[in-house]
Amino acid sequence: MPRPTRRHLTVATALVAATTAAVAVTTTAGAFDSEKQAKSAIKGGKAKNVILLIGDGMGDSEITLARDYTVGARGRLNMDRFPLTGAYTTYAVHADGTPDYVTDSAASGTGWATGTKTVNGRISKTPGTDKAVRTILELAQKNGYATGSVTTAEITDATPAVLASHVTDRSCQGPADMAKCPTDTLAAGGPGSIAEQSVNHKVDVLLGGGRQRFEQKVTDGRYKGLTVTQQAQQLGYQVVTDGAGLKSAKPGKPVLGLFAGGNVPTEWTGKAAAVGGTDPQRCVTSNPNRPATTPSLADSATRAIQLLEARQKARHAKRGFFLQIEGASIDKQDHAADPCGQIGETAAFDRAVKVARAYAAKHPDTLVVTTADHGHTSQIVPLEATPPGLSSTLVTDEGQQLKVNYSTNTPGRSQEHTGTEVRIAAQGPQAYRVLGVTDQTDLFTTLREALRLR
Repeated sequence: MPRPTRRHLTVATALVAATTAAVAVTTTAGAFDSEKQAKSAIKGGKAKNVILLIGDGMGDSEITLARDYTVGARGRLNMDRFPLTGAYTTYAVHADGTPDYVTDSAASGTGWATGTKTVNGRISKTPGTDKAVRTILELAQKNGYATGSVTTAEITDATPAVLASHVTDRSCQGPADMAKCPTDTLAAGGPGSIAEQSVNHKVDVLLGGGRQRFEQKVTDGRYKGLTVTQQAQQLGYQVVTDGAGLKSAKPGKPVLGLFAGGNVPTEWTGKAAAVGGTDPQRCVTSNPNRPATTPSLADSATRAIQLLEARQKARHAKRGFFLQIEGASIDKQDHAADPCGQIGETAAFDRAVKVARAYAAKHPDTLVVTTADHGHTSQIVPLEATPPGLSSTLVTDEGQQLKVNYSTNTPGRSQEHTGTEVRIAAQGPQAYRVLGVTDQTDLFTTLREALRLR
């Protein structure tokens, strides 16, 4: 893969000059010099570590909604403070390679994980021939990097799955879920379910929900009759189920954290949007269905970084790590037209962004990228609007009312993704590559070039 040329860097510098010329040195967000940060970020070089943060379904509307509610219209989130920001396109493809304008998380994740577009529902396989494509995590492992994946979804959900598995359909999460993946089963000589592949890949740190998938029994092969959790233990994994277990996990050994039977419960609750709207509401910043022992996404991110560093020290490795962190339930609460759940998960994701940026501040050879896999349904509309679908009125932390609308599907049905481009922002080596309008598959190239993976 070619290294950045003088022309690449010249173009990037010109883009920054153009985009920062109109940015005030002091902003209402808290006084930081955007132009200085942007110029200092224009560099190529090699990264020792990469932290990729994915806000699932976190389009510009979702970011704006969380910003307006939590820090105010003039405020700024941690994800707003990256020195370099661009946008990328998110479309999937049909089997013949023609565009499918609205992607799901499987096809979009495959895009950045492999550099290859695929059909909706497919995990790191080609669109037409259904062949496995090597992922950025697999390349990182091959080149001696420690690897990790942290999510608030099931570990076997689409976004984490694209890193360390290859299946025809995203539903094939555990050994008992293989109906749509007959050629991927162990009995057919395939690699097995997403859960089996994830631990067989020996990813150093796997944290999230999905215990129900790992409790399923393996049906064929070496581990037949064992649960996937037992398979993981035989492969050397420490299995932890809560924050205390995660904190006490021994450095230097792989860790499988299963913090919920399904998806990790959301942090916030509130009334879902309704036909005709809701009375003005404040979100409840707690959830009685979320055990107090559940680590936050920021806590999981912090511990994952510590464990990955320790893993490399134990190996006496000069290489660093690749870590993906997903805020999954921004998307899931958007589907449910639940603005409070959605905002709370965006805020939780933003705290994980803060963790990653704080680490990079002390380790400037770390590339940090934050983006989304696709846009989603929520829209901020005027208070006097009468949307035909679901809507809710919120009372923000500024004491103002805000109306959010969900109208990408009929009431009573799951709200839909949208085909819009989404934000991508970065800092560190090769960060300039996110500038302008790129495509999801270009992120694979950025990550690969930053770590010099061959």
